[in-house]
Amino acid sequence: MSARKYWLGFSLIKGIGPVRLRALRQYFGDLEIAWKAAEPDLLAAGLDRRSLANLVQARQTIDLDKVLRDIDDLSATVLTLDDPDYPSLLHELPDAPPVLYVKGTLVEADQWAVALVGTRRATVYGRDMARQLVTSLVDAGITIVSGLALGIDAAAHQGALDAGGRTIAVLGCGIDTVYPPEHRALADAIVDSGALITEYPPGTPPEAKNFPVRNRLISGLALGVVVVEAPGNSGALLTADHAVEQGRDVFAVPGNVTSRSSVGTNRLIQNGAKLVISADDILDELNLTRSTVETHTQLREIAPSDPTEAALARCLSDEPLHIDDLCQLSGLPITQVSSVLALMELKGMVRRLEGMQYTLARGGGELYRLD
Repeated sequence: MSARKYWLGFSLIKGIGPVRLRALRQYFGDLEIAWKAAEPDLLAAGLDRRSLANLVQARQTIDLDKVLRDIDDLSATVLTLDDPDYPSLLHELPDAPPVLYVKGTLVEADQWAVALVGTRRATVYGRDMARQLVTSLVDAGITIVSGLALGIDAAAHQGALDAGGRTIAVLGCGIDTVYPPEHRALADAIVDSGALITEYPPGTPPEAKNFPVRNRLISGLALGVVVVEAPGNSGALLTADHAVEQGRDVFAVPGNVTSRSSVGTNRLIQNGAKLVISADDILDELNLTRSTVETHTQLREIAPSDPTEAALARCLSDEPLHIDDLCQLSGLPITQVSSVLALMELKGMVRRLEGMQYTLARGGGELYRLD
């Protein structure tokens, strides 16, 4: 708990984001030491003078223990990058938020998530398609991620709840605020069957500038992003852009070519997004079914990591590596490497490609906190 409050402290400092915080951790080795460090040392660690001035002022005015108590009073929790419960898919991102504020619960199965986003001014067609897709995805064991906005987002969340599934809403404001306010009942229901998540500290209003930044978390929490309905200037298209940058799959529901609400989705399809007419198109592309999701989750629960898995995971990355090279790097015999890789593949930790080549699956290395 003592370390957590310093994570929180730095997250409240204007000008200190994920990159600078990473530099401070590397320089000082500990955030408590960094928080209490002398000004010359902080400058040497890479802080600019404006960020340093903000930090010095914060150290004099912020009671970190009170900040923790206030968050607890909100029935919220704080996750840092060092916490094992921090979402594994999100942890992969170079700009992953150092601190997440959470209401509700995150579970192992949430790594099997798909994001559904779209316009706030959804048509009947768009809302119906969102609910149809979500119902089938939930039936396959998929968690639904969206942004709690009007229109498609609300249809996605409500569809997941109605189908008895899990859903995660990513906020563009503090965890103490529901925006739009008319979604308060929906937000409460999401807390009971999933979670509200934000990187913004309590008291942060829902300013327009927050939402494009928030969108990278929607895509970052999911294996793929489905844009159900979006005009040409929709914020949902920014989420699709983030998905591409993060290496996530992008899907789009086609619409009437004369409808303004489908300009963005039809354009995404033109530009290479996977055309979606049913949830099977999403599940097939992601190679997911209820049985595979349940099997992967159960295997992760019943088969704990061992040194051989950890050694192989450290050798793997997003780039394909031949099994012979993997044996050489790990110093392990091929019979042992082959059998352990087979189990790691079942657990969703590695992917096997053609020609006996392997890559680390999304979130696979996170089982071992590989830094």
